[in-house]
Amino acid sequence: MSRLVVVSNRVALPGESAAGGLAVGLQAALEARGGLWFGWSGKTVREDSGQLHEAAERGIRYVTLDLSRQDVAAYYNGFSNRTLWPLLHFRLDLVDYARETRAGYHRVNALFADRLAPLLRDDDTVWIHDYHLIPLAALLRERGVGCRIGFFLHVPMPSADIAASLPDHARLFGALYAHDLLGFQTERDAERFRSYARLFGGATPAGDGHLRLPDGRTLRVAAFPIGIDTRRIAEHAAAAASKPAVRKLQASLGGRKLAIGVDRLDYSKGLPERFRGFSRYLERYPEDRGRLTFLQIAPVSRGEVQEYRLLRDQLEGIAGHINGLHADPEWTPLRYVNRNFGHATLTGFYRMASIGVVTPLRDGMNLVAKEYVASQDPQNPGVLILSMLAGAAAELEGALLVNPYDLDGVADAFARAAAMPLAERRERWDAMMRPVERNDIHAWCAGFLDALQAEPPASR
Repeated sequence: MSRLVVVSNRVALPGESAAGGLAVGLQAALEARGGLWFGWSGKTVREDSGQLHEAAERGIRYVTLDLSRQDVAAYYNGFSNRTLWPLLHFRLDLVDYARETRAGYHRVNALFADRLAPLLRDDDTVWIHDYHLIPLAALLRERGVGCRIGFFLHVPMPSADIAASLPDHARLFGALYAHDLLGFQTERDAERFRSYARLFGGATPAGDGHLRLPDGRTLRVAAFPIGIDTRRIAEHAAAAASKPAVRKLQASLGGRKLAIGVDRLDYSKGLPERFRGFSRYLERYPEDRGRLTFLQIAPVSRGEVQEYRLLRDQLEGIAGHINGLHADPEWTPLRYVNRNFGHATLTGFYRMASIGVVTPLRDGMNLVAKEYVASQDPQNPGVLILSMLAGAAAELEGALLVNPYDLDGVADAFARAAAMPLAERRERWDAMMRPVERNDIHAWCAGFLDALQAEPPASR
């Protein structure tokens, strides 16, 4: 078995909390193969970028590099989060087209390649993650790296015309041809990339998801829906009832049902539309007044980016309006919280909630939806309201699927979920839990790596 080398923007270092399923799955795969995890240290330095740090634990080498303040501004805050993030989430109205940040993005990817290439062996298997590092494989090939390289995009792939709206798009997305396997969250995302490659990259279909590239090589493009650490989350949720925060939340409800949403504060999550959909529910179903409390947890992210500051102000205004219009002295219909909770505590909140609300405007997968399902009491499960525009909708057919822009449809889903009988809730939960258990984070890692191993490294 070849050594595994994982490359990502950030690295889950020894001693740091690894609550996320991705870190758990990748560390297990690295331990099994003996491996190296390479990425940015998260440190911003005044001097030049590129200083390396190394740690080791349980057979895994962790190698990270520092970035200068200028490089972080251009590569991470700039092109990654102000250009690629909105583009990949179909938000052309928010794309920053600044040439300077694009140059910084390529500069940092070249730095990654310069520092990583000397650490690689000919028989390594390299797995690169996400939109921060789209050009990296091509840059490694330029430096003589010939081993198998796979890439997984954790966010949506936009349609071909949206991708092509980016200046110099052929250079960016064409760099993905340097891989042996491209993985996407859904078959719809994989087909969007194939369409882009056919229309703008000179590629032709070659069967079984493969593309034949203009230079004659073939590239496999496939869907690998990411999972969660299902068993661990279910165990945490069952044990969380004794946690003080969970007991306090339960007591505060006064016997009312709880609906919960947990999202990073981001415009892709559809939070203004979600709040308005809940408000529409309160207006359309006055007989439900006082029976349901909606808790939205939305920790602040990328607070230095103007769009996120504006979003926070907007949400505070909408929440205040809803509560001012509908609240009673003993009941606040919408609780909006901008703070983090420990992952184990969140699973307790999920288990308590009669309704999980996951309504992004666009999402590659959305693991909160799967975590909500895994956290439920099998004897008395809740109902998941899920956006049809989240990748998870392809697997979680037992959810109440909604168009997040359709406020009346979201309102009706709240009412239906609140009134759903136990037998139907169990049936829907069973239908969702089966794929969540079967396609967990470990199966996802193994599936991708097995598929990459099956692709012979193309002659370069």
